[in-house]
Amino acid sequence: MELQNVIQVHRYHSPCGELRLGSFGGKLCLCDWQVEKHRDHVDRRLEQVLQAGFVEGMSEVIAKAVRQLDEYFARKRQTFDVPLLFVGTEFQKSVWNELLNIPFGTTVSYGEMAERIGMPKAVRAVANANGANSLSIFAPCHRVIGSDRSLTGYGGGLPAKKFLLELETNTLSFF
Repeated sequence: MELQNVIQVHRYHSPCGELRLGSFGGKLCLCDWQVEKHRDHVDRRLEQVLQAGFVEGMSEVIAKAVRQLDEYFARKRQTFDVPLLFVGTEFQKSVWNELLNIPFGTTVSYGEMAERIGMPKAVRAVANANGANSLSIFAPCHRVIGSDRSLTGYGGGLPAKKFLLELETNTLSFF
């Protein structure tokens, strides 16, 4: 059986690590770190849910994502307007959509995230959903930190998380 659907993918070299961008149906469905320890799991989830295979290439939405990432890393952009496709459970999607509400240059704890989605006791589940986010930076899971304000797990590694948070907190005077 041959798959008819295609997820176009393209590598992006960021200042803090290699990203893999992917688009499906005119939306960005993937912006994930190449070093991500769950890389295969994320890819399998996308392939199964979208019933699609990965093909190297460029699409309009990937080109737009590249431009916006370039602007973000050049300290010229604080928000993104690339259409996103969240692929996961309803709970995961609720967490990922809430990530979009965390303002640039700010952080929240996993506990605060759980409260925001109306499930204050689901801190661990929120952390797990955060870890399964396949749209890093666009759905800013790097802005979620430990309740003691410490940096905790991140798919791109803690140095990348630290880089992104410092980029955001040190850019306000550049706009």
